Amino acid sequence: MSDTVLRRKVTGTPSRSGRRLRRRDLAEGKVSWPLTILLVLGSLTVLVPLYFTVVTALKTPAQLGGAGFGVPESWTWSNFADAWRLTNFPQAAGNSLMLTVGALVLTLLTNSLVSYAIARQMAHHKVFKGLYFYFVSALFVPFPIIMLPVVKLTAQLGLDNQIGLVLLYTVYGLAFNIFVFVAYIKSIPLELEEAARIDGASTWAVFWRIVFPLLAPMNATVAILTVIWVWNDFMLPLVILSQRDDLTLPLTQYVFQSQFNTNYTVAFASYLMQMAPLLLVYVVAQRWVISGVTRGAIK
Repeated sequence: MSDTVLRRKVTGTPSRSGRRLRRRDLAEGKVSWPLTILLVLGSLTVLVPLYFTVVTALKTPAQLGGAGFGVPESWTWSNFADAWRLTNFPQAAGNSLMLTVGALVLTLLTNSLVSYAIARQMAHHKVFKGLYFYFVSALFVPFPIIMLPVVKLTAQLGLDNQIGLVLLYTVYGLAFNIFVFVAYIKSIPLELEEAARIDGASTWAVFWRIVFPLLAPMNATVAILTVIWVWNDFMLPLVILSQRDDLTLPLTQYVFQSQFNTNYTVAFASYLMQMAPLLLVYVVAQRWVISGVTRGAIK
């Protein structure tokens, strides 16, 4: 048995003829049943909870005593009106939107700039290489460990408000964003920057006019992750915000829970209302979202 055949048996790598057969099956439109079954199972993990949420939001509390997955006997749309009123939805949604947009803009502008400096200098200066590992090591620090110092420090600095929360989101995303930005920036040819410098461009001009536009696929990936994180985050607003008028949508879900009871029907209607803006953004921008993620993955 040759070394090539033995290596393929050990690693599971398909042979060249096997790859040709797989390409021919795909070209002929044949169904891959293992992948189809895996796709169906993956879809069910999303569709079943979503269906349960929708039917619960359209029931009365009395109907919850029967089958949880059953269709409502009568459609109770008033649950959405109650959720709108109890959560003060316009104000809470405005607070979440302001935090999301602020964190998104500040994250893209600052994290990409810091990553550019580290990526271009870490090969020449040990300080920047040390900074890279220092920032990336923050990925392994759980938030509960630093929660109390952060709460005390933000209170002392007068940042226990929405501005402080935007700054915290920008800083906490720095570790992961530097990790992905630096790897991507290293793949950008230096010749592009050298040509711009020969034409008289400064370092700032090189970054904003040459490098930053080339970061579009990675910016899309970071933007998607940041928006989903900030819009749905519960812990940071809970421990940082001190004013009731600053509450975000996830925090307002508390009004449906008490020590002895939970209003599930109105609560699930509120969950759907909270998900609606993100689903709308995804439906409208899905082509750019998927394109950005795939281009960033294969770069």
